[in-house]
Amino acid sequence: MAFDPDRVTTVTFDSYSTLVDVDAVETALADHPGVDDPEPISRLWRSRSMQYTLVGNQTDVYEPFYDVNRDALEYALAAHDIDATDEEREDILSTYHDLRVFDDVRESVERLREGGYDCYVLSNGNPEMLESMVEGAEIGDLLVDTISADELERFKPDPDLYRHAAGRTGTPIEEVAHVSALWFDVQGAIHAGMQGVWLDRKGNPREPFGAEPDLVCEGLADLAERLGC
Repeated sequence: MAFDPDRVTTVTFDSYSTLVDVDAVETALADHPGVDDPEPISRLWRSRSMQYTLVGNQTDVYEPFYDVNRDALEYALAAHDIDATDEEREDILSTYHDLRVFDDVRESVERLREGGYDCYVLSNGNPEMLESMVEGAEIGDLLVDTISADELERFKPDPDLYRHAAGRTGTPIEEVAHVSALWFDVQGAIHAGMQGVWLDRKGNPREPFGAEPDLVCEGLADLAERLGC
C-alpha cells in the first residue's frame, strides 16, 4: 500500500535507533578493560536482545526489556571472552538511560505537533527506560504519551501490540503512521494495519523479505515534509 498522508492523524515512533542512537553504547564498552574493539560486541548485544524478544513472544516467556538487554549483554561479553563483574555490566547497561538523541528529533516532532498530529512513542522499552529516553530527548512536552510493550508483555512485531497502541491513542489503526528504523518493526505495523514508515538513517539496502514499507525516509524531517508540516 502506498503511503497516504491524508489518512494519517496519529504518528507513533519507535525509540531505540529511531529517536536515540543505540550505537552510543560502544563508548561504554570501549571504557571497559579488555575491550579492544567494541563494535562487534555492541552488534552481538543488540542482535541477541532482539532474538530474545522474538523467542519470548513465541514461548510465552516475558522479561522487561531492560532485563532482556542485561541477559544479551552478558552473552555478548562472554562470547568475546570479556570478563566483567555484575557491577561493571550494570554500568554498561545503564548507558541505555543516556543515549545520544538524533539531531532531527526535537525539531521534527515539534513540526508534526504544530501540524496537528498526535505523537506517541511505541517501544519495546519498559516504562523506566522510556521515561529516561523522553527526558533525555527533551520531547516530553510534544508527546501525548508513551506506549510500552510492558503493558501487554508482548514485544514487537506481535500485531497485538500495534493494535493495543491504536486503542491507546483512540485512533483507527489505518490512521496511524508508525515510524521506525527497524525493518521488522515496520513489518509488524503494516501487518497489524498501520502505515509503516521505514526511517533509513544509515542508507541500508532494502530488505527483500516481506511487505514493502509504505514510505521510506532518510530522516524525520522528510516525514514532516510528506505530512505537510
